[in-house]
Amino acid sequence: MTTPATTIKLLDSLIAFDTTSVNSNLQLMQHIQDYLSKHGVSSELVHDPALPKANLFAIIGPDIDGGVMLSGHTDTVPVTGQNWTKNPFQLTKEGDRYYGRGTTDMKGFLACVLAAVPDMVSQPLTQPIHLAFSYDEEIGCVGVRHLIERMQSHTHRPAVCVIGEPTTMELVTAHKGKVAMEVKVLGKECHSGMAPSGVNAVNYAARIVNWLETLAIDKQQNGPFQDTFSPPFTTVHTGTINGGTALNIVPSQCHLRFEIRNIADENPQTLLLEFQAFIQELREEMQAKHADCDIETRVLSEYPGLQTPENKAIVALMRQLAESHNTDTKINFGTEGGLFSNILNITTVVCGPGSMEQGHKPDEFIQEQQLTQCMGFLQRLIAHFRS
Repeated sequence: MTTPATTIKLLDSLIAFDTTSVNSNLQLMQHIQDYLSKHGVSSELVHDPALPKANLFAIIGPDIDGGVMLSGHTDTVPVTGQNWTKNPFQLTKEGDRYYGRGTTDMKGFLACVLAAVPDMVSQPLTQPIHLAFSYDEEIGCVGVRHLIERMQSHTHRPAVCVIGEPTTMELVTAHKGKVAMEVKVLGKECHSGMAPSGVNAVNYAARIVNWLETLAIDKQQNGPFQDTFSPPFTTVHTGTINGGTALNIVPSQCHLRFEIRNIADENPQTLLLEFQAFIQELREEMQAKHADCDIETRVLSEYPGLQTPENKAIVALMRQLAESHNTDTKINFGTEGGLFSNILNITTVVCGPGSMEQGHKPDEFIQEQQLTQCMGFLQRLIAHFRS
């Protein structure tokens, strides 16, 4: 098996690329392609039609049905405004910790997978190992959709997909779905001394936030509940609101953004229908005073939840190979797994090194022991697919 030093060297090289979602990931992808090519692995870039970004797809072993897909995203969240004490784009070691943006989320997993490639190539695999690296996961699982479109035209499908998001190498079979929305309230401005003759966009936005908070409280108190998730109910959260220009002007605009993170037993579209009905009531009330008032809504991003049955044999196999015995492990973040599961009908699990407790924060780090555990998992996986 590849030495840990190779994994660290690869992680160092991956961290050096600033692949924050606002940036291109093409240089990183070229770096990965060059590495794979050195080991005799051909790969395909699935480009974004409008942006300088791409997914990467490769198959090692026979191109037949079955095997496993190892999947991860190449983009990271920003470091802007965070109080880093170390260079976020240079791997720094302190004790058993490796610091840098993306070490945990999720270039640590990518480094482990790439470090295992020489062993994958050297073994007589009887089933394929697919590599699927995406972009723009952090802004709503956007880029992987182009990769999935490409995979739909491929004749053969893997039996299982492992999403390498950080779970401290515990195997997870479920997470919530998400819908993120933007709302623009367009009122009618006037002098605040004549406030009743205007339409206050901030006031109407406040009523929308109150409706969302009431919904959030109802979900927390009355459910439905599903112990698979933590917290075990659908959450509703308003994240940003901005409106008005001056105290003596009735505001003509107010913008807000909110999200719904739904459990598997609740369809978020049902909640959105209720929301849109309330918006229509407000819209009619506003337009009764001024016809050009409006409330505009749009979906910013969305992805389905993941709900993989524990009783599947392939899930039991992945749990065994990962040496993960805790079936109660929960994650409160989303992944691309629901898209692979729902669209391609691939049994999907989440299992990767590191903890999201360190993700998205300044001085993000991953422990060396987590990388070692991930390499052990990959070693056992390779051994299984050569048997």
